[in-house]
Amino acid sequence: MSSAPEPPPRPDPAPAASSRDTAGSVWRLFSPGLLPATLMLGGGVTLFAVETYVTATVAPSIVRDIGGLDLFAWLTTLYVAAAVLGAQFVALRPRTLGLRGVYTVGALVFSAGSLVCAAAPAMPVVLLGRAVQGLGAGMLSGLAYAFIRHVYPEPLWRKASTLYAAIWGVATFLGPTAGGLFAGGANWRYAFSILVPPALLMAASAGRLLPRVADERQDARPPLAQISLLLAAVLLVSAAGTDGRADLKTGMLAGSLALFAAMLGLERRAATRLLPHGATRLGQPIARLYLVMFGLIITVSSDVYIPYFLQTLHGVAPLTSGYLVALVALGWTLTAFFTGTLRGRGAVLAISAGCTLEAGATLALAPLLGDETAWGGWMAMAPAVLAILAMGGGVGLCWAHLVAGVLRWAGDAEQDKASAAIATVQSLGGALGAALSGVIANGAGLVDPGGLAGAQAAAHWLFLLMAAPGATAFFVSLVPERAVSPSTPRKAPTEREK
Repeated sequence: MSSAPEPPPRPDPAPAASSRDTAGSVWRLFSPGLLPATLMLGGGVTLFAVETYVTATVAPSIVRDIGGLDLFAWLTTLYVAAAVLGAQFVALRPRTLGLRGVYTVGALVFSAGSLVCAAAPAMPVVLLGRAVQGLGAGMLSGLAYAFIRHVYPEPLWRKASTLYAAIWGVATFLGPTAGGLFAGGANWRYAFSILVPPALLMAASAGRLLPRVADERQDARPPLAQISLLLAAVLLVSAAGTDGRADLKTGMLAGSLALFAAMLGLERRAATRLLPHGATRLGQPIARLYLVMFGLIITVSSDVYIPYFLQTLHGVAPLTSGYLVALVALGWTLTAFFTGTLRGRGAVLAISAGCTLEAGATLALAPLLGDETAWGGWMAMAPAVLAILAMGGGVGLCWAHLVAGVLRWAGDAEQDKASAAIATVQSLGGALGAALSGVIANGAGLVDPGGLAGAQAAAHWLFLLMAAPGATAFFVSLVPERAVSPSTPRKAPTEREK
């Protein structure tokens, strides 16, 4: 696959860094000058990550308490679909609202959604709260990437991405612990309430602890048509997952693909774009980077059903099942730390190896989780534990290099758009992955005939089929070295690239 012409140099968008900076560790992010912003950006990611594992742990308890098993996948789908809107708001915010203001709004919206979930009398109200939560979480996640180039010198961009992975690793313990403590009966409501005080504190602190940055955007008009088509495609897939009629399910899936294709076609011709220039053309390196991200996140999002299968088929307690699914993020963190400093050819190999590891681990979960053997101890569950850990570890091998590659290839005026698109691709992949998981699980018999036989079939087919996007990402990842780590940063798209 041929690469685009080498981009011309541009001025460094971050403060100048010495060679000592390049070799610095991730702990430089906590130096006195960077500490306040690091705490705020890390706090936003922490809210997103901890809430993810709190919900994953208490979701089976919600279903047992107020029903709604057929809507199970929507708990994740609506959350991440709304996060797409939140991430885009970072790039498309009004000119009068700076990044610090977006942070405050995001934290307040997240708090409101958490309170709705805590007070919900039925599953549809929980889903409403999840959508509001997702909107706020998307803003906070998008801001984490948008602020990277304003806060840190360029040699620290990969390390900042590694820090975010480390936060997800910490969340693997905090989230399931919080969720497991409140998993009994109706106590799951308190699992949502505990996130409100820190979110309100962060909203109050944003104006003082985050730097004021200039607005470099050339165009802040919202690409409403593309966003609408994108969300409609995701929601249509989710609806297909809850409908039992095969002909209607097939029609919804076909309609979703058509909407997604229409969005890409419109994006190529539109004057106001959702994505950076070149992101819809596979001949451009930035498009391939985003596509690898997309495939990885779709596959890893099948973990939404892991706690349910662990509890239903293998007799695992809610707290333990929460910790086990959290191993996905722990694996992400560990591999990110070991490979986050690779460059050039090493970064390319890490991406390809990560795609392979994730796809293989997901495939291995099909036989490991797709039986009804009660696990009597850690030795019995060790193979599944390793597969779950490797599932996230594959993403960790890739993510920092993909993020750094996108930020290097985006033009100066499109940095906010490129940063928001990272969060959008992550949220969209999560929404589509959860929706496809619902389609596969329900289609395989999770609800009808249900019971142990239905759960077994659902687990088998879910992980067997959801390994495919990760495998596809591997083939897309076979790109020239300079596509991932160009020797000189990009200045602006050429007329040919547009």
